[in-house]
Amino acid sequence: MAENKGMLLAKSVQKHAGRAKEKLLQNLGKVDRTADEIFDEHLTNFNRQHTCATRLQKEFSNYIRCVRAVQNASKSLMEAITEVYESQWTGSEVLYGQAKTIDTQYQQFSYKLADQVLKQLDTYALQFPEMKKKIDKRGRKLVDYDSQRHSFQSLQANAAKRKDDLKVTRGREQLEEAKSTYEVLNSELHDELPALYDSRILFLVTNLQTLFACEQQFHSETSKVYAELEAIVDKLATESQRGSYTLKKINANSNPSSPQQSPVKANLSIVNNVTNGSANANGRAATTDLPPGVLYRVKATYKYVREDVDELSFEVGDVINVVEYEDPEDQEEGWLMGNKEGTNEKGMFPANFTRPL
Repeated sequence: MAENKGMLLAKSVQKHAGRAKEKLLQNLGKVDRTADEIFDEHLTNFNRQHTCATRLQKEFSNYIRCVRAVQNASKSLMEAITEVYESQWTGSEVLYGQAKTIDTQYQQFSYKLADQVLKQLDTYALQFPEMKKKIDKRGRKLVDYDSQRHSFQSLQANAAKRKDDLKVTRGREQLEEAKSTYEVLNSELHDELPALYDSRILFLVTNLQTLFACEQQFHSETSKVYAELEAIVDKLATESQRGSYTLKKINANSNPSSPQQSPVKANLSIVNNVTNGSANANGRAATTDLPPGVLYRVKATYKYVREDVDELSFEVGDVINVVEYEDPEDQEEGWLMGNKEGTNEKGMFPANFTRPL
């Protein structure tokens, strides 16, 4: 067995040496080489196709890594936003839920890119190393064929002088064997290389359609979520302008131990200075002939639709009886408590939507 291995090794070394010699002679122009312009064109197309596939595979892998990095950054950002967004603010529960929805959409997006796009690209790219091995083998067999062809030509020239027909016959057999091995590989590649090159269009169309469909769906779904988040923040801005979340201002010079006078009582102390019960030149409210518990009346100058159950809706021209808050601590700056005249409806309303009568 050791002897057989030694013989195989020696034969392999001899074959490599023979190929190296043949290539050197061809490069030096000492001997000709078998030319195949059609195959050379196929090879040029293959190399270009291989280069494009390799780059696409590399860039797409990097793109997915970036998408996952953005996903992590988005998740951290939304966690910070949900921490900042206070639970009593409008739409807080929806905002918290949508923050999780965005992360889920990123997860689904990156998974689809990897499973439906990159995986198919990897399968497509696997063809090239195998085809490259076959091309390299064809190249070696072509050198062997050319080497046998040149050897046989030399043998024929020498054998004619020596009349050594046995060597010529043996040389012809070796040449035919080398030629047959080369031509089989060459013929297969003449079929396979154009087929592989033509497949690039269908693959690229399918792959890009999947990619762009995944992108479109992801951006469409996230756009809906962000539109809802924007609406929540817009509503928060509106309510903030109405003073819904404004803390009561405390006079720093007042005695903290003494009870604070409510804004409504302060208004009452002003209107009590009005003589004969009529509005004076400064537009203060009249307070005569009022029902028990009513501080003064106001008239709606704008329509208001309540947004919470403890608020009061009214139309332009409605008269509202202003009353004290049951708990002065519930008083909010810019808001009054009242009941719409002629009805049992009672609630808070924005003062700047009305004018005193």
